[in-house]
Amino acid sequence: MTGVTATGFAPCEQPARYLQQLVKHWSHKMAASWDADGQTAAFPFGEHDNAVMHAQPAGIAITLVTPDESRNEQLRGVIERHLDRFAFREAPLSYVWENKP
Repeated sequence: MTGVTATGFAPCEQPARYLQQLVKHWSHKMAASWDADGQTAAFPFGEHDNAVMHAQPAGIAITLVTPDESRNEQLRGVIERHLDRFAFREAPLSYVWENKP
């Protein structure tokens, strides 16, 4: 299985805070994790779907891996809706996505 990897970026003012809230929210549904330095979060959506997000000074960098394009686009929407919910003061955030070979 080859899969689809997409990278994204969402400029925002409080990236670490939004990721921490997202981990807390999704940890009820999946084994979401937050690293010790408080800058990286991992979200295993399923056996073949996962996202890793990094808080950077200017926003949130996202790497999303899925088995196919359709699932990738679906999970992009899920990620965007949830981040916008936690970043409601800035929402909607502007997301830039690229597929990687």
